[in-house]
Amino acid sequence: MKQQNPQTAPAVRWGGAAAAASGPVAAGAGLAASEVAAAVTGPAAAPLTAVGGAVIDLVPRPVKEFAVQTFGTADKAVLLGGMLAVLAAAAALLGAAARRRRWVPGLGAGALAAAAAAAALSRPEAGPLAVLPALIGGAAAYLVLPPLLRASGAPAWTAGAGGAETTGDGTAGAASAPEQPPPGERFDRRRFVLLAGAAAAVSAGAAAGARAYGAGSAAEQSMRFALPRPASPARPVPDGADLEIAGLAPFFTPTEDFYRIDTALAVPRIDAGQWSLRLHGSGVRERVFAFRDLLDRPDLVERDTTLTCVSNPVGGPYAGNARWIGVPLAALLREAGVRPPSEGGPADQLVSRSSDGMTIGTPVEDVMDGRDALLALGMNGRPLPAEHGFPVRMVVPGLYGYASACKWLTGLELTSFDAFDAYWVPRGWSARGPIKVQSRIDTPRDGAGAGPGAVTVAGVAWAQRTGIGRVEVRVDGGAWHEARLAEEATADTWRQWVYDWEGAEPGEHALAVRATTADGEVQTAREAPPAPDGATGLHTVRVVVG
Repeated sequence: MKQQNPQTAPAVRWGGAAAAASGPVAAGAGLAASEVAAAVTGPAAAPLTAVGGAVIDLVPRPVKEFAVQTFGTADKAVLLGGMLAVLAAAAALLGAAARRRRWVPGLGAGALAAAAAAAALSRPEAGPLAVLPALIGGAAAYLVLPPLLRASGAPAWTAGAGGAETTGDGTAGAASAPEQPPPGERFDRRRFVLLAGAAAAVSAGAAAGARAYGAGSAAEQSMRFALPRPASPARPVPDGADLEIAGLAPFFTPTEDFYRIDTALAVPRIDAGQWSLRLHGSGVRERVFAFRDLLDRPDLVERDTTLTCVSNPVGGPYAGNARWIGVPLAALLREAGVRPPSEGGPADQLVSRSSDGMTIGTPVEDVMDGRDALLALGMNGRPLPAEHGFPVRMVVPGLYGYASACKWLTGLELTSFDAFDAYWVPRGWSARGPIKVQSRIDTPRDGAGAGPGAVTVAGVAWAQRTGIGRVEVRVDGGAWHEARLAEEATADTWRQWVYDWEGAEPGEHALAVRATTADGEVQTAREAPPAPDGATGLHTVRVVVG
């Protein structure tokens, strides 16, 4: 058995580490190549996006709820970061194994590409070109890895002295000098660093450029259209509807601050000129609408509506108020012959379908009962941003988003709740999602400090379809004190409130809030998690007065 010279051991060890590092560098090159390809075929086909989408679909409800509650709107970034970490670890193992076995890179790159291609094909929106990014990425990773392995001195990739190839166990030909590592184990540090650094830099630049191109292309689409003047403008917001208190959510949520909760890891890039909406199903005369058909309708309306996510915890941030412009959904359905169940219609569920395959079920009765349900084309005076559903999304007052607010809308089907379960129902959420009365303390924040004496306590409350009639604040479990309400804009928007807490004494105090609807329903103190149909309880914050 060959005895290794102790002086050569560090070079061999460094060469082994470099071989392991070669795997993640090659994997990064593969991902970058796949992102560039996906910029052409569509962002949903990118391996990270496709595999991530499959993971989101497969994880059980408790895991999803944990992710939302723990990471909030950063849950997608955390998922992608975790996937990258797992991929890097797997690639490092492949790089180490490939040090002595030439067949490993082909097998590893092929297996990863096949898994990514299968994930891409499994997505509802997959087309015949969906496999290309995965295949191109696998090929790029396979081409990048061998030069890195050679520079690392991997025995299986470097010829021995006198032309002798090293064997699989690392032994070399007899011509090898005993005072230095065999030729197959010579670590060319300078060459390796240059190759790896160049590959990593090119990969990072290509991936960032492809992502930026996709995001810019999606955003550019919404800028090509000017919103027409609505036939029915929103009512002017009354003076006093926005209390303009520091720390209090403004009456209108700026578009850039509006919450976003969905399953799309990549924002769909939709050409509005090619977009169409299919309306079909039970009790409807099938129709197909182009984007221009909706823009040119004479019955466009503008309405102020608060949206909230069913995943919102008590006092949580996943609620926002915006001004929407769009087509009255009930009018569109009636034109196609749809009747609600109360009028003998055969369908009680309207299933909306997104370009990314998401399905959302909405009660037909709710859509057609007189509320301002819209196919929204604009938000806060501008065309819908890509991340909020361009070119068309649904907005239905009084229902949580998972039961109404389908983004990137491409289809509407009239069916029944018995015949079809929308995406969230098999995952443990209730089929229907009426919004529950809620109130929130925005200022002071939980854990904040305040000076003794007078403390301003303010927040928002909402009870869509009925409106807020009263808000009360309690200090340290004592009596309830009525807060002053801002002017009401409509029953479908949140309402600001403020309470002047006089005589605040030094120490830690608990502030709680509850709302009462205009028709007398008092917000329940019973605590319940968001699943399956919305959180309940009273928002409480702790304040240190000193």
